[in-house]
Amino acid sequence: MAAAEKTSTNVTSLAPEKPAVPEASAAEIRPPEAAPAKAKKSRLRWPLMLAVPLLIVVGGGYVWATSGRYESTDNAYVKHDIVSIGPDISGRIDEVPVHENQQVKAGDILFRIDDDQYKLALEEKNAALAAARLQVQQLQAAWRNANSAEKEAQETLAYQQTVMDRQQQLLSNGTASRATYDASQHDLETAKQALVQSQQAVDSARAALGGNPDIAVDEHPLVLQAIAARDKAQLDLKHTVVRAPADGIVSEVGVLKVGQYVSEGETTVSLVETDNVWVEANFKETQLTHMKPGDKVTLDFDAFPSKDITGTVQSLGAGTGSVFSILPAQNATGNWVKVVQRVPVRISIDDDNVKQVLASGLSSTVDVDTGWQRPLPQPIRSAMAALGLEPAVAAEVAQK
Repeated sequence: MAAAEKTSTNVTSLAPEKPAVPEASAAEIRPPEAAPAKAKKSRLRWPLMLAVPLLIVVGGGYVWATSGRYESTDNAYVKHDIVSIGPDISGRIDEVPVHENQQVKAGDILFRIDDDQYKLALEEKNAALAAARLQVQQLQAAWRNANSAEKEAQETLAYQQTVMDRQQQLLSNGTASRATYDASQHDLETAKQALVQSQQAVDSARAALGGNPDIAVDEHPLVLQAIAARDKAQLDLKHTVVRAPADGIVSEVGVLKVGQYVSEGETTVSLVETDNVWVEANFKETQLTHMKPGDKVTLDFDAFPSKDITGTVQSLGAGTGSVFSILPAQNATGNWVKVVQRVPVRISIDDDNVKQVLASGLSSTVDVDTGWQRPLPQPIRSAMAALGLEPAVAAEVAQK
């Protein structure tokens, strides 16, 4: 009986399989949209295959046509005129009314020097000027006295000459003694010597007055010298107050202390002028082919990344940076290696408000629009010539 059950089980496992579905029936089961989708994909294949190379050609042509027009560098920095200020006299600092990084105007006081000794020096020079004027007046009086003495000597000489002539006539007639004649002759010689001395005194007085007895007192060399010394003392007193020569921001003021002694010409304060601000961009020599003054510039500062700043090329450097260095490179050697040089280009900033907030030394990225465009290739120009386009028209088409 167990064998019969086993046989029954095997018979069950060998039941017949279901018949296979024909392929035509499977196609009939597919959705009706499958065939149109395949046809649509085949229609887009060729346009895409043509569009991609066309885009590559157009993009490459644009890059080729515009390459060389824009020159860029990130080796650019903000520059200011920095003035080193120092006193023109020596002395101790009496007052420092400004503080570090303060905005000042031209003429504002930066610091004062104790002026007591310079006031005394000015009073001394004023007294010396008064004494010089008095001395010139005395020289003029001496010249007048010398003139009077000369006239008196001339009159005395004339009188003695008359007496001498009379005594000589009397002596020849025998009515006068020889002693009286000799006395008259002696008096005549004395009068002649007195006249010579008076004439020398007049010449000396005239020379003391510069050869011009009528010279104005303040035009005499002694007075002019005293006036110059007085003016120098006034200038020294004025220099006890050190003022800003231009608008800007003062720096290094913290080293100045009241009571500190400063020497003449010693640099004590630096002034960063804010009126004249520019960007110095160091371009490679290969980037200067088409660059010229007047080209428009776009500036991108790291400190103001979201601000659009424009400028203009003001000038191109007369030499590379190495030319103006203290120790220029010596390339006359056998192991010389060529290095691309950089030339400084000065760029002015258009917006005056931006100049006020730019600190000296800030870095910038500079893009210069040289306006240069590549000429059309020879085949295109030949084709334009065949179409009757003039060269000028072809150039305009190339620029457009």
